[in-house]
Amino acid sequence: MAELLLEIFSEEIPARMQAKAESDLGAALEKALGEAGLSWSALETASGPRRLTVFVDGLTERSADVKEERKGPKVGAPDKAVEGFLRGAGLSDISQAEVRSDPKKGDFYVAVIETPGRDAKDIIAEAVPAIIRGFHWPKSMRWGTGELRWVRPLQRITCVLDGQIVPFDVDGLASGNETEGHRVHGRGPYTVTGRKDYEAQLGGAGHVKLTRDERRQVILEGIEKVCADAGLEWIEDKGLLEEVVGLAEWPVVVLGNMDPDFLALPPEVIQLSMRTHQKYFAVNDTKTGKLAPNFIVVANIDAADGGKKLAEGNSRVLSARLDDARFFWDLDKAKPLEEMAEKLSTIAFKAELGSLGDKVGRVVELARELADKIKFGTGIDPLLPAMADRAARLAKADLVSEMVGEFPELQGVIGRYYALEAEQPEPAVVADAIRDHYKPQGPSDSVPTDPVGITVALADKLDTLVWFWAIGETPTGSKDPFALRRTALGVTRILVENSTRLKLKDVIDRELQKHWKKIMWEDHAKGELPESAIPGESDETPSDYVYAGGRYQDRISKATTDLLSFFADRLKQFLRDQGQRHDLIDAVFALGEDDLVLITRRVEALGAFLGSEDGANLLAGYKRAANILRAEEKKGELPENLSVNADLIAKGPAEEQALAKALTEVQAAIEGPLETEDFTGAMAELAKLRGPVDAFFEAVMVNDDDAAVRANRLALLTQIRDTLHRVADFSRIDG
Repeated sequence: MAELLLEIFSEEIPARMQAKAESDLGAALEKALGEAGLSWSALETASGPRRLTVFVDGLTERSADVKEERKGPKVGAPDKAVEGFLRGAGLSDISQAEVRSDPKKGDFYVAVIETPGRDAKDIIAEAVPAIIRGFHWPKSMRWGTGELRWVRPLQRITCVLDGQIVPFDVDGLASGNETEGHRVHGRGPYTVTGRKDYEAQLGGAGHVKLTRDERRQVILEGIEKVCADAGLEWIEDKGLLEEVVGLAEWPVVVLGNMDPDFLALPPEVIQLSMRTHQKYFAVNDTKTGKLAPNFIVVANIDAADGGKKLAEGNSRVLSARLDDARFFWDLDKAKPLEEMAEKLSTIAFKAELGSLGDKVGRVVELARELADKIKFGTGIDPLLPAMADRAARLAKADLVSEMVGEFPELQGVIGRYYALEAEQPEPAVVADAIRDHYKPQGPSDSVPTDPVGITVALADKLDTLVWFWAIGETPTGSKDPFALRRTALGVTRILVENSTRLKLKDVIDRELQKHWKKIMWEDHAKGELPESAIPGESDETPSDYVYAGGRYQDRISKATTDLLSFFADRLKQFLRDQGQRHDLIDAVFALGEDDLVLITRRVEALGAFLGSEDGANLLAGYKRAANILRAEEKKGELPENLSVNADLIAKGPAEEQALAKALTEVQAAIEGPLETEDFTGAMAELAKLRGPVDAFFEAVMVNDDDAAVRANRLALLTQIRDTLHRVADFSRIDG
């Protein structure tokens, strides 16, 4: 068994690319060695700012000999068939094939192809250059006069198998057994014979922490120490931590100071400036719980003075950045948000949808309507429409501010500060809604929880979705350039997590109906509709107007249906992440329900019900009834207007009478729970059908010779189906 060490050494690899490149290189080498017939006991990878490394232990020294038998045509087959067989088997003459006999099929040719094994050294020498040449980077470059592309210029390729160099060449760069350490503390080069030697030299004199885990641990321990010594608390930032893990080969944590006057700026501005421009960590004062005039920097050098001068230099750079931020802050505060909002009409939103000012106008109108329609658990707030109107008008004003121009991530956040810092400050709920209306911006982001914030966030997102559907620009496959999936998932989370009730179909349809003439003008601009066909101001309905593809009312209806289906998919995703089954969501959506909170409650109750013995057995009974009805429908023999004849029931078996009685009782009993949206209670009533349904199918023949009896029993099955469909479409449930 052999040991392989492979290191690909280059100039600095962007931090965000290192982890994936490490994984990709390991997977590519694993695939190449496996396909060549080699095996191994362990394959590990490492990555850093300038290197990707793979260690393979227990590698077989040679691939096994392979003997393959390839069956050919019958003896005496046409020449063309024989020639094709010879080409495929790599034979030059049919005499090189064996002739075998089959008692049933007669004599036929067989080619015995023997492929000798290969030394691991030869396999590696062939595989590694191919991997390097075909390696995918998000961005790559060429250098010098060569054709090779890599993320940054390659400097060394170290490839050692059991202490010996595996010789090959990649674009003029020959493999070797030397590596390089830290640029300052231990450059080297170092001659290596294997993994143990490689790790010892780089980890010692080379001053390189090879793995991401090692560097992360060093950084976390350093942060903990400097914070403990200074009475500070690290503001955890996992994203930045992973980035700095890829920036320093020999990480050293240093605490720096900044001018306390900068603390007058919003903390988000300070933290973002530290993070984005300087890759510094922010810290809080443990006594006050507020931002401290300090920062943590992860250096790539162990300075003799303990990092004092390094901290001073970084402090000067940070001060320059924060001076710019303070200038933007003061400049923006001199302008009221209303004045900023006026400039939105000069900024394009999307060609077919007008400017950002146009979008704000639509959002304001929709926000006022939603404020009157959304059902909040807190009851009705008479000030909500006015507060939602005000927040919607100002929500996007900060997009024209200098601060957002410098830090786009602060959109909404800085608008809140400007609203509160104004000469006449806005109410806190309005300011918070300005900040929160973009939420959630990702799966880990929180949702707005105040009614004003919820209303404006929903209005903004629904306006975007409705209008993109109106102009036919919807996500296709994996392409979603306008993040509409994320937007719809945001609406879903806001509604469900806040238990906020809203009839989506009504909102979507009303918005499309409201703006249908604008859609017609867009079609006119595209040459699909003459101006003479567009109705005047007094015409209020799109029903009678047509375009190249049909009636506008049909187009609006289709857009509404498609968008609701899109929401259904997002709700499935959301509930699947919470452990719910997709088929249960389909079963509830099939009822035509569009209140996502109500759907979620039905799905949860349905899942619990089907998880019980009664629920599982009742589903089986439903499936049996539905299958019988479906079979009769296919025959065309299912009588129309099926209704249960009580007289025939009275003459039938006891099990039939019991089922009819149970159906009548359950149909009445579920009305109350369904009316009060007590779906668990409704399921409990349905569970009472389990015994009578089981007994009916055990004792009663549905397809009786008497046509009247048969029709009556089919009517009973129809009642079973229809009763269960009051809760969900059980035909869409798996099992």
